[in-house]
Amino acid sequence: MFRGVALSITSSCLFAILYYYATLLSPLTGVEIFGWRMLLMLPCITAFLIISGAWCQVKTVWQRLRQRPRLLIGLCLSSALLGTQQWLFMWAPLNGHGLDVSLGYFLLPLVMLLLGKVAYGDQLTPIQKIAALCAGLGALNELYQVGKISWSTLLVAFGFPLYFMLRRKLSTASLGGLWFDIMLTLPVAAYFAMGVRSTPGAFTQVPNLYLLLALLAIISSAAFMSYTVAGKHLPFSLFGLLGYVEPILMVAVALILGERINPEQWLTYVPIWTAVGLLVLDGGRYLWAAWFSAREQHLAKANVELCNFD
Repeated sequence: MFRGVALSITSSCLFAILYYYATLLSPLTGVEIFGWRMLLMLPCITAFLIISGAWCQVKTVWQRLRQRPRLLIGLCLSSALLGTQQWLFMWAPLNGHGLDVSLGYFLLPLVMLLLGKVAYGDQLTPIQKIAALCAGLGALNELYQVGKISWSTLLVAFGFPLYFMLRRKLSTASLGGLWFDIMLTLPVAAYFAMGVRSTPGAFTQVPNLYLLLALLAIISSAAFMSYTVAGKHLPFSLFGLLGYVEPILMVAVALILGERINPEQWLTYVPIWTAVGLLVLDGGRYLWAAWFSAREQHLAKANVELCNFD
């Protein structure tokens, strides 16, 4: 479990680094950075799948696609949802939407709780209901103060749950499905990377862009791979709780980049952070109960073995 925790925290730190890293790639724009990131990440992910022996998952999706060509429609939609989120992630810190996107990541687990209740009939605990109410109060304050909630906040909060739900429906929630999601973004990524303007001019202005883009691909791939592997070594609930490390670091990066939380916005952030704290408390309570139950079972098994030995 320690390995899983370490990998999860590592992935969150790497994603936070990427959030700041985009500012180092000037004169490239957010969409150009997104394009290069997706183009260069695919070879890294492919190498990881082959080396780790997980390439068979790509073959499985390919076989399903040959048997059901209509699956391509779902895969294209899944790819579009992921690509949109990756574009926003690189675009936001360069265009004054860093805090808005981090707020979306704070709201994301809460939206997934509510969608799980509506779409899959999941039962919410009393603490989860209170957390949802706190988050709702924060969102209402943002709506009252600004007149609307930022589109970038809503895109993260609702876009990712739709992506996860679609992958679940398509049965592509695997490394193989992720590979197809990235691969299908390549035409758009190539256009953004090289077709929007004269990209060679940017490399002429800043020769070390080649090295910076190579590091971008390495950091991105390492973040995705750490995140994926961590999920295999952790209980699902603990894996979800550790996901809160990323938006906390994203807020720190946004503040470093010069964004500020206005006084009236504290009534938005404090209830949402309270909701996050309640979910962490609820998850910790669940994990403690699970650990205690496992310990009791272990002790009972040891007593039985001791009695049999006697």
